[in-house]
Amino acid sequence: MPFISNGRSPKWQVQTFILVCVAGVTFSQIRYSIPEEMKRGSFVGNVAEDLGLEAKRMKTGSARIVTGDSSEYIRLDVDKGILVVGERIDREQLCGQTSPCSLNFEMILMNPMQLHSIVVEVLDVNDNAPIFPEKEIRVDMFESALSGTELLQASATDPDVGINALHGYALHPTTHFNINIKSSPNGVKYVQLYLHNALDREKEGNLLLTLTAVDGGDPQRSGTLKIHITVLDANDNAPVFTQSIFKAAVTENVPKGTLVTTVSATDADEGTNGLITYHFNRMSSNVADLFKLDEKTGDLTVNGQIDYEQNKIYEIDVQAKDQGGQSASTKVNIEVNDVNDNAPIITVTSFSSPISEDSTSGTTVAIINVKDVDSGKNGKLDCSINTKIPFAIHSSLKNYYTLVTNGDLDRERYPEYNITFTAVDGGIPPLTANKTVTLRISDVNDNAPVFKQSYYQANIVENNSPGLSVFSVKAHDADSGQNARVSYLLIDSRFDGNPISSYISVNAESGNIQAVRSFDYEQIKSLEIYIKAQDGGSPPLTSNTTVKINIIDQNDNAPQVLYPVQTGGSLVAEMVPRSADVGYLVTKVVAVDVDSGQNAWLSYKLQKATDRALFEVGLQNGEIRTIRQVTDKDVVKQRLTVVVEDNGQPSRSATVNVNVAVADSFPEVLSEFTDFTHDRESNDNLTFYLVLALAVVSFLFITCLVVIISVKIYRWRQSRVLYHSSLPVIPYYPPRYSDTLGTGTLQHVYNYEVCRTTDSRKSDCKFGGAGSQNILIMDPSSTGTMQRIQSEKNILDEPDSPLEVCSLN
Repeated sequence: MPFISNGRSPKWQVQTFILVCVAGVTFSQIRYSIPEEMKRGSFVGNVAEDLGLEAKRMKTGSARIVTGDSSEYIRLDVDKGILVVGERIDREQLCGQTSPCSLNFEMILMNPMQLHSIVVEVLDVNDNAPIFPEKEIRVDMFESALSGTELLQASATDPDVGINALHGYALHPTTHFNINIKSSPNGVKYVQLYLHNALDREKEGNLLLTLTAVDGGDPQRSGTLKIHITVLDANDNAPVFTQSIFKAAVTENVPKGTLVTTVSATDADEGTNGLITYHFNRMSSNVADLFKLDEKTGDLTVNGQIDYEQNKIYEIDVQAKDQGGQSASTKVNIEVNDVNDNAPIITVTSFSSPISEDSTSGTTVAIINVKDVDSGKNGKLDCSINTKIPFAIHSSLKNYYTLVTNGDLDRERYPEYNITFTAVDGGIPPLTANKTVTLRISDVNDNAPVFKQSYYQANIVENNSPGLSVFSVKAHDADSGQNARVSYLLIDSRFDGNPISSYISVNAESGNIQAVRSFDYEQIKSLEIYIKAQDGGSPPLTSNTTVKINIIDQNDNAPQVLYPVQTGGSLVAEMVPRSADVGYLVTKVVAVDVDSGQNAWLSYKLQKATDRALFEVGLQNGEIRTIRQVTDKDVVKQRLTVVVEDNGQPSRSATVNVNVAVADSFPEVLSEFTDFTHDRESNDNLTFYLVLALAVVSFLFITCLVVIISVKIYRWRQSRVLYHSSLPVIPYYPPRYSDTLGTGTLQHVYNYEVCRTTDSRKSDCKFGGAGSQNILIMDPSSTGTMQRIQSEKNILDEPDSPLEVCSLN
């Protein structure tokens, strides 16, 4: 097996060479060995020479390497026929602890096809030192531990394999500790650190050991672990107090938690053996309730009420213990200092609350008693109340004081007063006592209700439903209770001759204003009401406000066409000469809308026309004009349908038909309009049906009248029979009839009115009016003569339809 070396003196080994020919394809295998961490481009092996191939065969055969993840590590130099390192190879990253570590790939040549398997084994070099999981560890051990006691176990790891792997451990120093090297079942070496010689904390309390792990490589590598050992003390010393007797002083009546003194003891031991706790020793229960001893710090604090008058000095036994059970005792003598410790005592013997806000100045409110159990100067007292209130305090008898009013009271500004009595004694420092009472002021009715505004405006949309809430007013009364209960009343007034209550109602409790009826903007634009707010006092106080209710218009009225008039029996037509120019004014559609605002804005549109190309309607003014020159080809009879539409939401509209005669003379027009005479037959039929309906209604009326008279006669005869009998007579009247002097009458009056429509061809009364320039009126029943009428009446003077056809019977 040949070996080849380079500058780093690595060795490559060609271990196996196999050549197999199957069906014209050659198979072979070759193996190389290289160390890890070689530089890029380093020589791996001359694959052409080892396979017995010429270098140019590698190029002509398109030699290439087929591999997976190994292609980045080994590269084929086709020109030289050699394998070189493609990237730095880290054996530990590539294979970990697996040994041997190999790279497997194939080289393929074409023409003829040859397949060669190549294995490159990566050899380990000692490039990793052993390493411990931690660089330093700290452990504790009692000084009383016996020799041979195990302290800890530790192990290091080395990613290298073979001779470069972990080899052994060394410990320094070994004065008190030593190690045993052992192996686990999987071959991992670890050490046991144990106590070799006894410890003495007083001589050496802390030890530092260095554990070193080494491998077998050349050069040898190592890793270290620092072990800090703390020697724990044994309890061989008792606590010792710093003083044999502790003395302290405390002032009586100090608050809880006040520090009296601190007892202190020391222990030569360390750790838990030197931890001292403090406790009371042989102490009576009443004294134990007054003081508290902190077990850890030795602070002696006040835990109860210390009174000089009860005890002037306290003697307390205190014991100090360590955790090993050893203890020591001492005494604490506490002297109590006397102070002015009794504050004044305030007692309210009489108190009147509430008092009326109209109470006069000098009214007695309360009587108090003030005393102090101290004597002499400490028992001398002075009493006062808080300032800036309408009250004063006067001394009446010894230790008694009287509280009286000293000004006007106003419950609305100050519904109650917190009066504080302050008593101060003459001690040094003086002691103070306070007593606060709450004095309520009762109300009198001295404030009238007040509206937020003296004038309100509210809106309501017309056609509202009765009972709709329109607005709500609110008045505030600064008084309280019944005096502040506000009722709302509608002040009587008249609107348009009717009581205002027939239009509007007001809820007495809430002040809610409701509509009694449905409003019509076209009849009522606005109305003003006056509302009175009245409180519940005696006598009651009142105030007024004005509410203006504006009716908001709705688009509830369609436009009304005033001109041209739609006639029934006669035909009205506008005459246009054939010589009329473009823009000739034919007529003007006049309409009105009783609504207001944009609901009354009207627009005019031409809906239908015999000839749309001849006429147009002005969008805003309703003027019908020609839009081209009239010719002889235009028909004489022209019919236009104009739609008048308002601007409401939704909009409403009306339609009017305009008849236009295009002719220069009346005879020409007559021949076109005589075809209307056939409508007379339909007019005769309509008259027949109206007469028939009138006869039926009259018959029903007479029948009902006969029945009613018969019933009344029958009841009259029955009443005569009862009159001659001894039974009491109780007249009975049917609910829909009344009896007046024995003559039966109908409760309601029935009126019969028959009106014919304007389309009726026969009329007993005809009336016509027009306002155009030229108007043609033709009666079909006439003999054919035409009349030219010049209207002298303004159509706007009559708001209703200018033409009525009516028959009354």
